[in-house]
Amino acid sequence: MLRHVVLFRFRDGVDWGDPRALRAEQATHAHPREIPEIVRWAVGRNSTDRQNAYDFAVVGLFEDRDALQRYLTHPDHQRGVALWREISDWVVADFEEDVDFGPIHPENR
Repeated sequence: MLRHVVLFRFRDGVDWGDPRALRAEQATHAHPREIPEIVRWAVGRNSTDRQNAYDFAVVGLFEDRDALQRYLTHPDHQRGVALWREISDWVVADFEEDVDFGPIHPENR
């Protein structure tokens, strides 16, 4: 499995009151309905006020790199990219998730 993580930071002058931000958020929430390669999908607004925090996060799970590539080139994803590109910059990390170690702390079982 491949985990895909994207963190978005608004450009100066953009916040959640901007209709463009709401359109980008809505498009991102809708991706799993349109893109079959998505196995799991979690998205959300930042809830902290730390200086180094990003404004929005996406965490997706894909079967493999081929599935991720199909997602990246899917027209619905490309529409979302265009919306975010207008209002933000972002960073991405993709990593293999091949082992589930279970709970780190036994009391969390």
